[in-house]
Amino acid sequence: MLSATLLALAPVAPALAAPVGVSDVHHPKDGAPPFAKTLTPDLIAEMQRLRVPGAVVSIRTPQWGTWTRTLGTESLRTGKPITADGHFRVGSITKTFTATVILELVDQGRIRLDDPVSRYRPDVPNGRDITIRQLLQMTSGLYNYSEDLHFNQVLDDRPETQWTPEELLAIAFRHQPYFPPGQGWHYSNTNYVLLGLIAEQITHRPLPSLMRDRIFRPVGMPETNLATDTAFPSPHPRGYQFISNVDSLTAPVLTGKDAAWADWSAGNPMDVTDVNPSWAWAAGGGISTLDDLLRWAPALAEGKLLSPRTQRERLTFVPTSDVPGAPTYGLGIVDFSGFLGHDGQIPGYNSFVGYDPKRKATVVVLVNLNQSPDGSAPSDQLTKLILSKVFGVTPS
Repeated sequence: MLSATLLALAPVAPALAAPVGVSDVHHPKDGAPPFAKTLTPDLIAEMQRLRVPGAVVSIRTPQWGTWTRTLGTESLRTGKPITADGHFRVGSITKTFTATVILELVDQGRIRLDDPVSRYRPDVPNGRDITIRQLLQMTSGLYNYSEDLHFNQVLDDRPETQWTPEELLAIAFRHQPYFPPGQGWHYSNTNYVLLGLIAEQITHRPLPSLMRDRIFRPVGMPETNLATDTAFPSPHPRGYQFISNVDSLTAPVLTGKDAAWADWSAGNPMDVTDVNPSWAWAAGGGISTLDDLLRWAPALAEGKLLSPRTQRERLTFVPTSDVPGAPTYGLGIVDFSGFLGHDGQIPGYNSFVGYDPKRKATVVVLVNLNQSPDGSAPSDQLTKLILSKVFGVTPS
């Protein structure tokens, strides 16, 4: 299930097996950075606890250059080491692309942040009271179609299903909103499917082309695209999943002994590489690579494609929970303890991209497992480890 993981706390779980490959890819300035000696074994240990088959981890700073590690395997069948040039499904990192297209249209005066959604989609529940801004920041209250039980049953039973955006909205609109517009925060992929359709309506162009011409080409991201079917550029690692989509709706993030028992009973993960990602579309259908995301992180956080005024609007954050220090949400961007970016979760893959404007530091984590047996998001847990060990940041 495509969901908001937002650096959730993770328990410790027993290991599946030691990652089989460890290699440096990019050489940092003046030899290894000070964290390199201890961070690598810490990452491996965390991968073992979370039963992650493979990971690509990269840290870029002005003082250390770019330090990249590939850990584990791209395929549990072959045991072939994972590589840094592979394509990954990046899930909700796609929301940063969709939001950027909308915000560019704001800069061009073709849409306004405080326009009512009903101006573009009269069929949206509460649409006269929901603004474009509220879609972007997850405060619309619209039901998240990917929380629908029947929808998740179809994902489990018929993963090859080709979905249209209108079908996804129909699922969402059968449910009551979570709250009146602007009266709460709830992560909803429905918001971003709507934004994708609105962008297409205004421009009369398909969303993949809008992203290509407005984002990927200007930033220099030749290996990034929005998938609309099962096509998956090579090379790419196989993607794995322990927990069915239906079970993930109700499975909590476990702790202590419960986490250990869940891990022992999980068995081997399923290969879900070829699940059709059309159901995620503007909310999570993106495919990218490490090098492209290293370019995207600072462009996103520093607003290189937007006017200063619109970037200030983008970086106006709202709380996602009552927990002190929890991540906050802007307009298609998250503040993870000073690192601005997004995480992404889609069957088979979990990812994180973030950039700290003060440190000029970028962190990218890509793994070929969407959810560990204990219910936690593995890329987020590896990111928490990096932020703590390298930058002295302790996310909630």
